[in-house]
Amino acid sequence: MFAPFPIVGKVLRPYGEVRPPFNAKITLPFLAYLLVITPTAAISDQIRILALGDSLTAGYGLRQPDSFPSQLTRQLQNADIKSEIINAGVSGDTTSGALQRIDWLMDRRFDLAIVELGANDALRGIDPALTRQNLEQIVQKLKATGTPILLTGMKAPRNLGPDYAKRFDDVFPAIAHHQGLDFYPFFLEGVAADPKLNQQDGLHPNAKGVAIIAERILPFVINALGKDFK
Repeated sequence: MFAPFPIVGKVLRPYGEVRPPFNAKITLPFLAYLLVITPTAAISDQIRILALGDSLTAGYGLRQPDSFPSQLTRQLQNADIKSEIINAGVSGDTTSGALQRIDWLMDRRFDLAIVELGANDALRGIDPALTRQNLEQIVQKLKATGTPILLTGMKAPRNLGPDYAKRFDDVFPAIAHHQGLDFYPFFLEGVAADPKLNQQDGLHPNAKGVAIIAERILPFVINALGKDFK
């Protein structure tokens, strides 16, 4: 059976460092972090994309140019689409953490939001019903601003048992269907569990792995933007 994540003994390690809950103590650093965009210079005809996620989006263990937002920016540029991607990935974040901070991201207009969340929920064995509830609320908040959404799917570690895996895996396509969202079935497709494409922890993609993710998701991003993929 395909295992999207390696089994790490009895302890499920989170994606990236566990960050404290979003509160006033980290508000200013976090807001300053949001000012780091890819590329740094904004141009009026650029597509503005919000990349909301955990360490898989943030670029844990990678140089900034090798992160998912940076590599996707280059992929879009190769497709003649100028983009400004806000890297709103926070290492160790769960869907609950992302829900707590989503309102702070709504001070500007976005042409698309890529929502990549759920890996840490699964690694911590969080009830899939809560994961779905959090994601539904995030989607509703984004929809309220008129922002198109590309939801990316995630898969649970198979050592949590087939019942949990099915309940968790089914969350993402169910939300995409019910909310009418563009959907990329598995963010780590073609990369998960391949030692050559992951860092030593076996969880986070290396630069080559991220390149594959960006290349595979590109047509889905363009479709979600309403542009024809050439």
